[in-house]
Amino acid sequence: MMRALSFLSGLLLVGCSGMQAVPSFDANNWRYATDPHGSQVILDEPLVQDDRVKIGFDRVPRVDKQNNSWVELIYDIPKGNLIDLTTIEVTYQSDKPLVIKLSQTEYGGDGDKSYAHYQVVLPKALEPKTQQVTLEQFARPDWTPNWSQDKGIVTASVSALYFVPDLTDKAGGRAMMTIHGLTLK
Repeated sequence: MMRALSFLSGLLLVGCSGMQAVPSFDANNWRYATDPHGSQVILDEPLVQDDRVKIGFDRVPRVDKQNNSWVELIYDIPKGNLIDLTTIEVTYQSDKPLVIKLSQTEYGGDGDKSYAHYQVVLPKALEPKTQQVTLEQFARPDWTPNWSQDKGIVTASVSALYFVPDLTDKAGGRAMMTIHGLTLK
């Protein structure tokens, strides 16, 4: 009888501990990119940890009219698109406002090459902050060229999310950010 109670108590504890598991990040889904003009990544530890993705950037100012600088933390969506998804929930820390861009084929290198992806800007957060944004809240940036035809958000064509610190083209700058949680629903 005692063995049976001990076994059942063990199962109960395993069940409870499983519900409190911390989020896990798959390193295969995360990467970063910078321009070829001198912007740099700042990493004090591996990019992806079990409970977070942490990165810093040092972005150089825009080089000239044809050569812009850029930095981005990239989350490759495991299923390759946003079909049937309408909301992004992110828990983040960032010492600058955080831009989330929807990497969509129509506006990227295989599309019109404008790179004027739909985006939303979240406020800076010095402590972890959870924000939910719907796809309806995303808009194309003010600098979108007139020649770039707006095809809307095509969820089948969105393969990644770009997390970008809101640094200006003119000044560049440094920024640190951490993603503590990310849920697409």
